[in-house]
Amino acid sequence: MGDLLLVRHGETEWSRSGRHTGSTDVPLTEHGRAEARKLVPLIRSHRIGAAFVSPLQRARETAELIGLTEMRIDPDLREWDYGGYEGITTVEIHRERPGWFLFDDGVAPGPPDHPGESPEQVGERADRMLAKVDAALANTEGVVVLVAHGHFLRVLTARRLGLPPASGALFQLATGTVGRLGTEHGRPVIAGWNVRPTP
Repeated sequence: MGDLLLVRHGETEWSRSGRHTGSTDVPLTEHGRAEARKLVPLIRSHRIGAAFVSPLQRARETAELIGLTEMRIDPDLREWDYGGYEGITTVEIHRERPGWFLFDDGVAPGPPDHPGESPEQVGERADRMLAKVDAALANTEGVVVLVAHGHFLRVLTARRLGLPPASGALFQLATGTVGRLGTEHGRPVIAGWNVRPTP
């Protein structure tokens, strides 16, 4: 099994202010674009076998800025559907639901087009994505790159390690960083996390 590079998109206005950003298609800030550009040396240091990107513009622009030219847009990489919590901060949610925690409690129901997802539903999407990753790794000599979103990539990491979706809570992932999932003695491991290029 080859390595999997996880790239969280650069900063947006909503990520900077802590607003839950699932389906809302917000662009990168200038700082977010700079974060992405700084990742180019990290990405170029690997032989890219395949790349998959979320359909949302913050991920697609990040993919372009880090130099990916051939990529597959995959809806399974979209961010957690926050339902009724879309655009709301954790501080605001705690005013109504003290002690609320996304990875344990999920979200409040939203409108029909974005009803919200439970941790288990996000885990099912992550499992589908990992099956596609494994198929790509079986047919390439290089690494597979995923450019997507913080909460989704945290759940995907948990699933890759054989943990339940809620264990994604253990893997904080900053904007404009890279995680690397590899293997040791045939078992999945975290080989790098929240990696940024050295100044």
